[in-house]
Amino acid sequence: MQSTDPIADMITRIRNASLVRKDQAIIPFSKLKLAIAKILEKEGYLSGIEEKNTEHGNVLALGLKYVKGEPVIRGVKRISKPGRRVYNGYQDLPMWTPELGVAILSTSQGIMTHREAKKKKVGGEIICEIY
Repeated sequence: MQSTDPIADMITRIRNASLVRKDQAIIPFSKLKLAIAKILEKEGYLSGIEEKNTEHGNVLALGLKYVKGEPVIRGVKRISKPGRRVYNGYQDLPMWTPELGVAILSTSQGIMTHREAKKKKVGGEIICEIY
């Protein structure tokens, strides 16, 4: 079944897999999902990313991280949705503290965290928050 919002589908698969303590979340491949996954890995939310070829097409296997049996990803929230896009300039980006999480943005310079966007002084579409 084709999802109308592939990013929300990715977020849901990660959330559900971590709730039942799976080692990996398997999601259909796209360049945007790979870019988001790379940010999650760099920020310490994922243990690894593996691209696999299956008979149903390419998929991403995202390694989930746990600390003392608890998932590192405590929450994920989709901000910009297909029916309601949310754009912010770099001055208007919320300031999260590192222990609270990170926002992932789609900017003219690529997919990046809110901290990178503030440093580079670029705004964009807020895809999701992860904490």
